[in-house]
Amino acid sequence: MHKLRGVSGSENHLLALLPALRAAGVDARFVGLDEAGSQASEFYRRLDELGVPYRHVRGGADASPRMARDLIRAVRAERPDLLHTHLVHADVYGAIAARALGLPYVSTRHNDDRYLLGPFRYVDRLFARRARRLIAISAAVNDFLAAAGHDRRKLVTIHYGLDDLPAARSNVTPEAAGIPPGAPLLLAVGRLIDQKDHATLLHGFALVRERHPQARLAILGAGPLEAATRAQALALGLEDAVLLPGRLETGSWLGRADVFVHTPRWEGFGIVLLEAMLASLPIVATGVSAVPEVVDDGRTGILVDAGDAAGLAAALERLLSDPEEGRRLGEAGLLRAREEFSVARMTERTLSVYRRATQQ
Repeated sequence: MHKLRGVSGSENHLLALLPALRAAGVDARFVGLDEAGSQASEFYRRLDELGVPYRHVRGGADASPRMARDLIRAVRAERPDLLHTHLVHADVYGAIAARALGLPYVSTRHNDDRYLLGPFRYVDRLFARRARRLIAISAAVNDFLAAAGHDRRKLVTIHYGLDDLPAARSNVTPEAAGIPPGAPLLLAVGRLIDQKDHATLLHGFALVRERHPQARLAILGAGPLEAATRAQALALGLEDAVLLPGRLETGSWLGRADVFVHTPRWEGFGIVLLEAMLASLPIVATGVSAVPEVVDDGRTGILVDAGDAAGLAAALERLLSDPEEGRRLGEAGLLRAREEFSVARMTERTLSVYRRATQQ
């Protein structure tokens, strides 16, 4: 169960987990809380391709008796043994449905969102009280949930798993977007929101351009800060070097990039980091939250302090000036992704949680 706005980190997690659970013998089905005007149809199209059954529930206001009623009906029709919720709306309404239908449930927590340290944490803890387990996608999120007052005995960490790069070809390729042949390309993927701190990325890239004037930066994503990001690029004189093509399939861009760069202020996991590792790309990222659990500093990438434009620029310049080091880091990242973050490993640990939750 998940509220749908589009297809990004948590949605891609489900697109890997759900078919793997079904292949393991679990009749895993999906219930979506569809947000009006969202790209939910793309998620359902992929579920169709993967053979995962699903139901829709029309989304609504944060407090919606109608949505609670419709969700209870949808869950009752499926007659499940266990509910598994993802993100806050599904957590709240899933808890209501589980209580109404007498079902056990577990919740996966995908981020260390700062609002959960404020007054809402009391609401969150109230609705999570009956959850059999809370799955944190990283040790950092696990610690965060404990700090927010959740029972550590319920917390279990299961990292994301990913085996393959996105198969779909990008609807706008780097070449079509105007990336010159041979130009060094830095790639970032993420929503244009404060958490991802593209402002520091642009300041750092402006410093990189002083030594690598042919370099280009592409930021794939959409969000409320798009206009501000474009304005900042213009103010820094980067309008011809920074591309903001919107939310795109990443495959073609990962294949063309020289370095993957990720600059969040906090991050629950960052599934885009696994995509970069599977593409054998060296990574420069801020060493916040769960990022050091994914990127092995000095072995698969370079970690820098959040908000440090100069440090970010120095790491990027180092890799652009030494392609051999970039290849070494990228090859180590591919090996680490396959060994540490496989779908099979994620699925087996999830099945273990399900077994314990249904046997209580």
